[in-house]
Amino acid sequence: MFARSTDTLRRAAGLLVTVSITLSATLIAACGGGGGGLTADSATAYAAGPITGFGSIIVNGIRFDDSSASVLDDDDNSHDRSELRLGMMVEVSGQGMDRAAGSAHALRIRFGSEIVGPIDSINANAGTLVVLGQTVEITPTTVFDDSIAGGLAGLAERDVIEVHAQFNAGTGHYIAKRVEAKPGATVFKLRGLVSNLDSTAKTFTIGSEVINYAGIAAADLPANLTNDQRVRVRLQTTKNASNQWVAIQVRSGERRVDDHDDAEVRGTINAFTSVTEFEVNGLKVNAAGATFDDGTAGVALGAQVEVEGRVVDGVLVARKVELEGHDDGDDGDRSHNHNGFELHGLVSELNATAKTFRLRGVTVSYAGPVLFKDGSEADLANDRQVEVKGVLSTDGTQVVATEIDFE
Repeated sequence: MFARSTDTLRRAAGLLVTVSITLSATLIAACGGGGGGLTADSATAYAAGPITGFGSIIVNGIRFDDSSASVLDDDDNSHDRSELRLGMMVEVSGQGMDRAAGSAHALRIRFGSEIVGPIDSINANAGTLVVLGQTVEITPTTVFDDSIAGGLAGLAERDVIEVHAQFNAGTGHYIAKRVEAKPGATVFKLRGLVSNLDSTAKTFTIGSEVINYAGIAAADLPANLTNDQRVRVRLQTTKNASNQWVAIQVRSGERRVDDHDDAEVRGTINAFTSVTEFEVNGLKVNAAGATFDDGTAGVALGAQVEVEGRVVDGVLVARKVELEGHDDGDDGDRSHNHNGFELHGLVSELNATAKTFRLRGVTVSYAGPVLFKDGSEADLANDRQVEVKGVLSTDGTQVVATEIDFE
């Protein structure tokens, strides 16, 4: 009897020790100690849009500290944060979004392009090009990697490029945010809507291009593949004998977003039922309880909008909807500069003759009128910490500084 009681007490003591250790480990992880820390699963804030600056990463006017963030592409491959580039379309999950201060902490950053493929044609006068049969619009805020000398003028038919963009369902065009040269691409990529699906011939079209998916097992296709479904396809780099692109992978292109208490999305309305029910960049929006600072007249298919709210069950429940280019910045939160770019970092490759330097992978020109703060042009030097505000050059390959602040 006594032996059994002793064994019972020992087991109870062991259980208490185990519970104590488990609780301690949980508390340490929650506090960020012991190699634990915050993860993307604990994210409460969400932002989606193009990168408009660095220091750490600026999206929708919010500066996200990305020092401890994981960076993934849309195939879940890991990347270093140094691979993020101006104009890339990203989704950021984080915490502590403070609109008044314009700051937040990023836990996960996901990026992905819409198109990788050869240029079919270029219309310089219209500012458009056709890639993999898709019309791509170049705008004054389209960033060109500076390896493409001259921007649009530096491209030629059959050049292989990568396009980060937003799809405008109203026109069927892609609005380019960033263009990069991809001469060594081993596969082509395209994200778009399925049409003309032929389940017998195993083909469908995206835009004007016919895609053959006969080589892909049914189990590896998106569930219930149908017309108007958004997909991501990886393609061989040459067409088959029937002049069709050959798919080596077909995945769903729908963007599933986890619940977040605070969210801000900037993009194009690509599906529209009413002013209170639409989609932005593939994310469903419920704007029944939202305020429309610019009115509702311009809220339509293809409109560029910025939506604030929270994500519940994969739906962005909006509290405010704004039309891009209509706000005046006097909204109590922060100044919205949709056409401007902001860079923070160390000066490198300073060229005092050409009046350029590199900052966070971007060429900055200070050849024009510049407001210098806490210093002058003579104080520019490699390894100096500066903040640059500016706009894109006419060819989209440089940031033309309007203000340089020595930090």
